[in-house]
Amino acid sequence: MDDGGSRIRRRVSVRKRNRFSTESVLAAPTAAELKPGDEKEEEEMVAGSRRRKTVDVQPVENIDSEEDMFGDYDSFAENSFLAQVDDLEQKYMQIPEQEEHATDHAPEDLCSESIKHSILSSNTVGDFTGVKTEEHTKNQSGHEDVATEPEADLLYDVPSSQMLFFEHLHSSSNNLGDPSLKERDRGSSSHKTVNEELPVSSIEEPQQIDDSSSKVRTSSDGNRRQSLKDHLKSAMAGNARAHTSVFSRTKQLKETLLSEEINVAKKTIASSSDDLGPFYSLPSKVRDLYAQFRGIEKLYEWQHTCLTLKSVQERKNLIYSLPTSGGKTLVAEILMLQELLCRRKDALMILPYVAIVQEKIAGLSSFGIELGFFVEEYAGSKGKFPPIKRREKKSLYIATIEKGHSLVNSLIETGRIGGLGLVVVDELHMIGEGSRGATLEMTLAKILYTSKTTQIVGMSATLNNVEDLQAFLRAEYYSSWFRPVELKEYLKINDTIYEVDSKAENGMTFSRLLNYKYSDTLKKLDPDHLVALVTEVIPNHSCLVFCPTKKNCENVAEMICKILSKEYLKHREKEKHELLKNLKAISGGSVCPVLKHTIPFGVAYHHSGLTNDERKLLEEAHSAGVLCLLTCTSTLAAGVNLPAQRVILRAPYVAKEFLKRNQYKQMIGRAGRAGIDSVGESILIFQEKDKQQVLELISRPLENCYSRLVQEFTKGIQTLFLSLIGLKIATTLGDIYHFMSGTFFGVQQKILLKEKSLWEITVESLRYLTEKGLLQKDTVLTEKGLLQKDTVQGSEEEFQYSFRITKLGRASFKGTIDLAYCDILYRDLKKGLEGLVLESLLHLIYLTTPYDMASRCDPDWMVYFRQFSQLSPAEQNVATLVGVSENFIGKKASGQAIKKVDKTIVNRLYLSFVLYTLLKETSVWRVSEKFNMPRGHIQNLLSGAAAFSSCVLHFCEELEEFWVYRALLVELTKKLTYCVKAELIPLMEVAGVLEGRAKQLYNAGYKSLAHLANADPEVLIRTIDHLSRRQAKQIVSSAKMLLHEKAEALQEEVEELLRLPSDFPSITASSIEKA
Repeated sequence: MDDGGSRIRRRVSVRKRNRFSTESVLAAPTAAELKPGDEKEEEEMVAGSRRRKTVDVQPVENIDSEEDMFGDYDSFAENSFLAQVDDLEQKYMQIPEQEEHATDHAPEDLCSESIKHSILSSNTVGDFTGVKTEEHTKNQSGHEDVATEPEADLLYDVPSSQMLFFEHLHSSSNNLGDPSLKERDRGSSSHKTVNEELPVSSIEEPQQIDDSSSKVRTSSDGNRRQSLKDHLKSAMAGNARAHTSVFSRTKQLKETLLSEEINVAKKTIASSSDDLGPFYSLPSKVRDLYAQFRGIEKLYEWQHTCLTLKSVQERKNLIYSLPTSGGKTLVAEILMLQELLCRRKDALMILPYVAIVQEKIAGLSSFGIELGFFVEEYAGSKGKFPPIKRREKKSLYIATIEKGHSLVNSLIETGRIGGLGLVVVDELHMIGEGSRGATLEMTLAKILYTSKTTQIVGMSATLNNVEDLQAFLRAEYYSSWFRPVELKEYLKINDTIYEVDSKAENGMTFSRLLNYKYSDTLKKLDPDHLVALVTEVIPNHSCLVFCPTKKNCENVAEMICKILSKEYLKHREKEKHELLKNLKAISGGSVCPVLKHTIPFGVAYHHSGLTNDERKLLEEAHSAGVLCLLTCTSTLAAGVNLPAQRVILRAPYVAKEFLKRNQYKQMIGRAGRAGIDSVGESILIFQEKDKQQVLELISRPLENCYSRLVQEFTKGIQTLFLSLIGLKIATTLGDIYHFMSGTFFGVQQKILLKEKSLWEITVESLRYLTEKGLLQKDTVLTEKGLLQKDTVQGSEEEFQYSFRITKLGRASFKGTIDLAYCDILYRDLKKGLEGLVLESLLHLIYLTTPYDMASRCDPDWMVYFRQFSQLSPAEQNVATLVGVSENFIGKKASGQAIKKVDKTIVNRLYLSFVLYTLLKETSVWRVSEKFNMPRGHIQNLLSGAAAFSSCVLHFCEELEEFWVYRALLVELTKKLTYCVKAELIPLMEVAGVLEGRAKQLYNAGYKSLAHLANADPEVLIRTIDHLSRRQAKQIVSSAKMLLHEKAEALQEEVEELLRLPSDFPSITASSIEKA
């Protein structure tokens, strides 16, 4: 009966019943008779039938009249349908009872098989435990108004009690030949529809039929041949008297589709496993790709141990620490691949510098192409907020600290933070470094607070107070002292070298004396015996010399080359000549005089004064062994990975500050190249006056990490509170205080807070934001109520004080504007609207010149005056509008004492001149000469302006009054980001392709992203000068990845346009409204 009940619910027709010819219906081939080759033909026939039958579905009326019910049928006696079914029944009853599988072979069983197929295909979806539907139902799952197969049409359009009759007829007939069906029927579970139940009257009647049919099964042969017409007549009359529920066909199909999806999901969950293969739950293809792309055949033992930790398997948060060059990043990559491929969630990797982000993008794009995930760059002005929601493939976001924070904010705001499965933080110790540390802490605190399913993994080579970080991140800790290459530390004072030995009394033991003959002249040139130390390893091995300042780097490089013999010129001479040629090409014909002199000896300097193109070329040349010696600043140690056999520290200072233990460990960590060197050496040179400090340096533990959230006031705690309220993470005083307790600062508050409590700091910060017009109080906070709180927490009433963000506050938080400058920016943009000069880009550039860079600027007043006097009338009008006169600049240039003016405005305009000239000329070298500024500093200014322009754009998007800036700033941001001719921009979108390389590619005929994506790396190597095979493959992979991302985004946009809106008014809804 239960089966019958479900079939009644499915078969009630929603349109006017039509008369059918049984010949056409019963002639359809059965499933058993179809050959594999005929399946396509059947599908085409069914599809055609569906198309014909899905036109004009009309809502049904509830008809109780027996006369109307059978209005379409001529009579009980004369109806051709009944007569033919009766004939077929007579034929069917002649089949011997002993035949077990007659339906598979006998041609006279067409009717039985057809009825069987119709009944089977009528199974409706029951509860969510999952009822399997027929093949055609699965094919229908994507459409709402789809008709059934021809052989099922008959039963779709007859009254429900007729269907019951067919069911019992089929059941009794089948039981003659297959006793096993009795058992199956007896044990079958009842099915109920998810939306409603049948009335009692419609259940009782079929039960009587069930009883009679059981009698038929036990009666004689003559009784079994009782007239089909009588059965149908009585059943149809009973059905006419009974009230049968009427269903919406569309609603039924929707329910069927929903149930299908739930069943599939349940099966998937039941059978799901994160284990996709033998390589740490990843397919063996991943292992093969590491061997192919990186040459990694086997993991280190510590890597295997770390990946198989119970805490890692359980997806607990993890902090792990190893010496530099220990292979930390590989573990993080495998964990990210597990998240992307096994758990099907997005992953975020946060790196400290733009250069490292681009390097990682280039390295992982090839994996993304092969394994089917996207690699997206969030650095500088690049990155989409919120990120594109992908249809199938998952995304690996690689971001700087600042962009990572913005990305997390956008995911929280759009309710998608749960889709972020893993966050990996490299150089976790940076959480204790300045405003960037405060930003990193905010990012991690928000993830911990808003998503319980997102795993956080942090790694570093220099961690000490791990317990505090563990408490903050609620993480497990793993550490190892493994290094693939043994590191030996040495100290040098005068001409004596000591080995660092922790067991010795003063921490060092004598090693050897330097054996290098110096003349008196050479001693004056090289008092520290640097040449003696470097010539022990170069030119056959590599060496790094860390210097305290940028100028010292250049001087040391030149000094060493003056002393080196001419023999060094012959080592890889041709390749060094090619390097100089490439440097000249990317710089528009100019080469730094120092590099022009040192490169032939295999020596170069490396610091932020170089352009990005120059740094890239020098790094590649050092990795390839063309350059054997680099003199560099400490930034190289924390930046790109450039190991060398020997690392020399020119002095224990960074600029004028004495070296910290963390910095020392990072620098010496570059010594020793895995797979090349058997041992790495570090030598720290120091003077007698610094001996005591150096001995402390080599013996003391690493510096502790301390939260910078409160010290960085406007970039820290205030920015945090503004975003918490803006994102509605916490809007009451109590909630905000509770959130603060869970931050890294909250963990360390006993150490960091001496005078004020956390409660007082929270209240003061909120008051400051309110006074600044960034927040509004929903409940008035009395001075008495706030200032008298010297306890850890406030009263219950104060905990309920609520805040909401103002329009200016939302714009500041969305644009990630430093709150120290947000009101100034608003004022400048407002003032700019009064007389925006659009004859040139100067006015817009001024508005997007970073405030913090202006405060550190020291203009050359003669250059300033010369540039000012060359301005056109429109450009001079810009200077007048912002408040800087030519008379003022002239007096400053002549050294006259003048009254005090706003230094920020004057300096900003000077930097605007630099940027404006750069956009017009696009040559960093010419602008560098014109303004007497280091070319690297100009390039840093350019990238800073591009990032700030992007921030101002997001700021303006939140304020309706600044609508005019939106379109203007989109184009300006693009110009500042690339600062090249328009035809090179598509090539420079590819990770790792800078201006010089873009010019080479363009001149070789690769003029678009599609050209690069379809390029053959081997052809690129032959076509492009100084391009290694690894770089060529990375460029092609990055281009393919970017092309796939763009194609996917367009595809998603198309599908969104064609998708039926979720709020589209349905026919059923319209009918209800009319009623």
